[in-house]
Order: sequence, then structure tokens, then C-alpha cells
Amino acid sequence: MSRFLNRNEAFDSAYFRKYYFNTATRVTTATEMRGRAQLIAAILRHAGITVRSILDAGCGIGLLRKPFAEALPRARYEGLEASDYLCARYQWTKGSVVDFTPRSASDLVVCYDVLQYVGDRDAARAIANLAKLSSAAIYVSALTREDWRANCDRTRTDGAVHLRPGDWYRRRLRRYYGTWRARKELARNHARDISSFMNNLGPAQRLSSIQATSAACTGSPAPTSARL
Repeated sequence: MSRFLNRNEAFDSAYFRKYYFNTATRVTTATEMRGRAQLIAAILRHAGITVRSILDAGCGIGLLRKPFAEALPRARYEGLEASDYLCARYQWTKGSVVDFTPRSASDLVVCYDVLQYVGDRDAARAIANLAKLSSAAIYVSALTREDWRANCDRTRTDGAVHLRPGDWYRRRLRRYYGTWRARKELARNHARDISSFMNNLGPAQRLSSIQATSAACTGSPAPTSARL
């Protein structure tokens, strides 16, 4: 419980050395994140969404920066990070997805495995704020209670988080990002077009791809959303 009291102090060099730099204990790899960026770019191209700017909210060590430069070469990337350690090391923009207010919205906002680190009230505020941060599309991923029970490798996953049911996130996302029916309809359209792409991914990436595809949505004026 103490880790929840000051997460900024917990996100120090030791944390990132364990979960990102140490090849024996890291939670993800550059190859996996490249596949994720390619998936996001493929969905956006299919939806006809032009991306000129990307805000990676809670960007960590920036594992998506290079893959996005390859997949969306015309887009400007900005990393938003609450960790003092990472901002000093990588010169990210200091701030939190909960209340960050940019000069202008970004075409694509990514919030990857961030929301489980904040309490219910701040997580709900962050979801609402995503609608202001993005002008076209968002990509959201969060460790859920179901993931912890059945999907993740607990030896490599930080368990000192707020484990909520997936439906907790879905209910709040639906308030801002279109109807569930619209999401399911777009998912059916995407599934066929990117099936060959997913077949080239590894098992873990393929699972994330299927989950993202099944929850993609469009809506006007609400932005496109993909929820893992």
C-alpha cells in the first residue's frame, strides 16, 4: 500500500532497471512494442485517420517512439511522463494524463499501462481528460483484474497497482468515445483487413491485437478509441 502513496518516488532508476532494462525481468521488449505501433498505425490507416502528432501519455522509457517514427513517419512524437527520473534522463514533457493541459490536442494519444497506477478517482479523471488531449484517436491499455488472474506473467508484472475489472474501464470509455455498438461494427470491419498482420505477430502480441481490434470504435465528434 505504501507504494501508492508516492508513486513518483517509486518510479526511480531501480523500478525501470527491473521492468525495462534488465533482459531477465523486463515486462516487454522493443520487438513487442514495434508490433503494437504497427497495429495502431494499421487500424488508423484503415479508418482513414491522418496522424501528424502523437502524445504518448505515460511514455516510460519511450519504447514506442522509434516504432512510431517508422510506422507513422510524418507524425511528431511527444512523450508525457510523471517520473522525475525519466524526465531528467530523456527530456520528456513533465505531467500526468490525469490533468495535463497541452497547447493543442494531438491526433493520436496513447495511454499504455498507466491507469492501473492511479486510484479510481484519478483514473476516471484521466479517461475524461483523454477526450481533451486527442483530436482524432486514442489507444488505451490497462492491466485489469482479469489480466492478473489469467493473462500476465506475474514474475515480470508489477502487482502493486489498482486491479479493476475490465468493465470498469469499458463503462467509462463508452461515456466519451462513442457507442458500444459502433465499436463492435468497426471491429468486424477491422478484423478481416488486419488478420494477415496479426498472423505475423507472436502469441502475446496477437492476444493484444485481438483485444484492441474487438474494442476499436469511431464516433463524431468523439475520437476513435482502442481499448485493451
